Amino acid sequence: MAKTARERRKYPRLPLSIPIFVRGTDEAGRDFLEFATALNISAGGILLATRRSVPRSASLMLEIPVAPLPPVAALTHSVRTLKATLVRATPGEKCNLLGLKFSQAITSAPRKRHAGGKAASAK
Repeated sequence: MAKTARERRKYPRLPLSIPIFVRGTDEAGRDFLEFATALNISAGGILLATRRSVPRSASLMLEIPVAPLPPVAALTHSVRTLKATLVRATPGEKCNLLGLKFSQAITSAPRKRHAGGKAASAK
């Protein structure tokens, strides 16, 4: 599928509404934990609605809250904590919209470890 001039995203977005915890450091250097709502997500990033404004240089950790689950083979590679950086912020009257890019794209293949302990993408 060819991408239009307006749609430059590498991955398709999935519109959904899920709770997300956002951890980061504010402009004063204080750590914060903010409750936000994901509005859409892709393998490469996420759009969040939050009450907090976030500095442009922010490096954030996102946590998707999940109910306690028994260990199941199909879920051993599920992702619930993601590192992201702020790409775009749109202030609003009631909330701010934050466009975040994941440090590493979410893929369906589990990551393999090299002998040195560093992770590498599975092919």
